[in-house]
Amino acid sequence: MSLRASLHEPNVPITSVCFPESGYVSMVAHMEDGEAAEVGLVGLEGLVGLPVLLGDSHSDLEAMVQCPGVALSMGADAFRAALEADPALRTLLLRYALVHHEQVARMAACNGRHHTDERLARWLLMAHDRVEGDVLPMTHEILSMLLGVRRAGITVAAGQFQKAGFIRYEKGRITVTDRPGLESIACACYGIQRGAYARLLGAPGSIRPRQCR
Repeated sequence: MSLRASLHEPNVPITSVCFPESGYVSMVAHMEDGEAAEVGLVGLEGLVGLPVLLGDSHSDLEAMVQCPGVALSMGADAFRAALEADPALRTLLLRYALVHHEQVARMAACNGRHHTDERLARWLLMAHDRVEGDVLPMTHEILSMLLGVRRAGITVAAGQFQKAGFIRYEKGRITVTDRPGLESIACACYGIQRGAYARLLGAPGSIRPRQCR
């Protein structure tokens, strides 16, 4: 999965589903005025192509790679056949679909009610959960698009995080240097999402527990 690649585009038939093994993918909603915002994040815990699981072949969202990685790909028809042949697989994936739905709903509420620094800390933690290591390929411009805020707001919040020693920002990349520090800033939405993974998928509170190097 190469950076900024589209795994599926709005209103175009989804011909395959992808299971990321590394990296992560943003589910992006595009507006009529050309603006866009992230409405979901998928990494090694899930799959890209949920409409196929739920009986549709199209989506009005774009699946855009935000961190390069590797994914397993399966043709949509083969995937549908596998779901018919293996009820346990269908049940597990439907539980993931519910987790993802709760993530999307929580992100919508968070983006509408919480301050930029809380939302940025929450997003960085979600992304950090889905990568090996501590480096996130990300610019302030992309972050402003993903969070639906002005770039100046991202610059101020990221500057505060860097001054506090939580992250190190270089052109085109953010390194998480103090995860507990970010957790102290993030809103409660991050913990609620972690709880949903634990409840519905039996996964640990963090998708991939780690300590910053």
